Amino acid sequence: MTDVHPEHAQLQADRIYLGWQYILLHPDPGPPPKRPSPAEGAGPSEPDAADAELLRRERLQEDMLNRPVRLVRLFMLILAVLILAVALTGYLAWQFAAVALVAAGGVAGICSYALVQGDRAVRYRVQEQQARDERLRRQRDQELFQAQEEHARRYHEWQEAKDRHDKQLTWYAVAVPDEIDRVDVAGGTLPGWSALVTLLGATRLYSGGHLTVLDLSEGAIAKDLIELARKGGDEPLVWVLPVDLPKLDLGATLKPEAFADVLAHVVSVSEEHRTTRDLSFDNAILERVLEVLGENATISQVTAALRALAQVGDPRDDLRFGLITAAQLERIGTLFGRGVSDRVVIERAWALESQLRKLETLGTQAVRLPPARLRVVSMDRQAGVFGNRVLGTYVATALTHILRQSPASDRPWYHTIIVAGADKLRGDVLDRLMDACETSRTGLVLTYRSLTPTVRERLGRGHAAVAFMRLGNAEDARVASEHVGTEHRLELAQLTETISETLPGLDGGYTSTIAQVEDGHEGHDDAPTDLAGDLTASTEWGRSADRISEKERVLQRSREFLVEPHRLQQLPTTAVIVTDATAQGRRVRLADANPAILTFPKTTLGELEEVRDAVLGLDPGDGDGDPPPNLGPPPPRLDWRKGRQ
Repeated sequence: MTDVHPEHAQLQADRIYLGWQYILLHPDPGPPPKRPSPAEGAGPSEPDAADAELLRRERLQEDMLNRPVRLVRLFMLILAVLILAVALTGYLAWQFAAVALVAAGGVAGICSYALVQGDRAVRYRVQEQQARDERLRRQRDQELFQAQEEHARRYHEWQEAKDRHDKQLTWYAVAVPDEIDRVDVAGGTLPGWSALVTLLGATRLYSGGHLTVLDLSEGAIAKDLIELARKGGDEPLVWVLPVDLPKLDLGATLKPEAFADVLAHVVSVSEEHRTTRDLSFDNAILERVLEVLGENATISQVTAALRALAQVGDPRDDLRFGLITAAQLERIGTLFGRGVSDRVVIERAWALESQLRKLETLGTQAVRLPPARLRVVSMDRQAGVFGNRVLGTYVATALTHILRQSPASDRPWYHTIIVAGADKLRGDVLDRLMDACETSRTGLVLTYRSLTPTVRERLGRGHAAVAFMRLGNAEDARVASEHVGTEHRLELAQLTETISETLPGLDGGYTSTIAQVEDGHEGHDDAPTDLAGDLTASTEWGRSADRISEKERVLQRSREFLVEPHRLQQLPTTAVIVTDATAQGRRVRLADANPAILTFPKTTLGELEEVRDAVLGLDPGDGDGDPPPNLGPPPPRLDWRKGRQ
């Protein structure tokens, strides 16, 4: 069979790996065929014992039938002796005696002859039965020989089927092509997201790409991925907000118009009812303020200008701290007219200042950071929920503008952005991020904890693949089942169900790396690394691989289920239903996103559709007996850093 173990198969950069599908191309042949054996009780001495018993029964029967004849013969013999004795004594003439002796002897002779014939008949019947038994024995021996030959043939076939079953691949990659613009993940738990992000991010980095993770889940789902990147030779950059907000330089190079747009969207976080017109009004205020402040204005300068515009506090304090100048303060006072419109501007300026002050420390201690192929921006779970939404919206909107200003990549998904907990962002923020990623050919993965109306409108929109994990409530499960189609039957591995009950927990949170980075740090370890080995050595998923692999040898069963709402609410933690459109129609596949499956000896990076024909076509048992062609040596491993072969 073709060896397509991960160490021997190419990790393709033009595929987005979302998990593995459990399929047995060769079913279990069951127990071996039972060897045929002679009938119980048969042995070397059995024929002689049966003949002796048959002879005894026949003789007993003959004796019973011949008893009258023997009595008659005995009587005749006694009579002949008496006649002879009477003749010798002279009481009977010899003439009469001779006639009587002849008559008695004749009757006795006839009786003797009948007895001899009976004995011959008994021997004949016994011999005839023995002949029949011999023919039956020869026939049984021949049938036993043929049965043993048939058993040998069937056992050989069973052994081949057993070898194919034992050596076959069991886990096939579930991937989508890089022509897909986006992957929407609906539902799921934090451990399930951690598994999916670790798998997707590892395969992206391992194939030479770059990855940015915006973790709004507050669950440290990229923690294992960070350790894996370090094992592969990278030193990831991790920002934990708001603690690292002073060293976050994201958006520092934006033009004033783009910066004003970012800040306007940040303010709209707490105002879901805000329309495009309202955003335009906020944007106009901020643009005019930034025009007064000039380029490279900081958030603290913007909030100082807004306080002056809203007539909040004493502007002399901001003048003393150098946030604004006297000339700027004078210009701000004449930006808008007086009267009703002025009161509206004052109210909005006050609202803008109250929201943006949460970002005042942004970029105040920015340092030159070393290059990194993995960047993680996370919200501290100890911070307020509203503050985290403001920070998350700022990062997402700033990323959107950076992508809009960047040229389109020559390689789709070379840079991938993962937003965990995207349902915490406004719909228009998501729309702009989707459009920017599609235009710049940047891969985008969005995970949603629940299917809110905002999420439902955008789920799978455009050329996107949709993945469903465990759904939280009945309504979300109903929407998901309607999206997938309740007519689909999916095969769930018993291993997926069993391992989900013993998944490692997400303990602690992220450790910021920004405070420890060295300015101008260069270089990465260019030594080739092995993804499966790195997973085992650096992640909780990989460290549990031995236990999982041991159970895999035992739990080789699966069951089918229909895509129904209550089933989607009971999905195992790492189970993910992937749907994507192809030229042949929409595909629906059930995968296991557990990255430790990559370390199994029967896991392949090839997809089921492409491996099935190759494996079955090369299988000698399925063809005319010709040996499989020589496939040559396996491809070499890929380098973690450059993805070279």
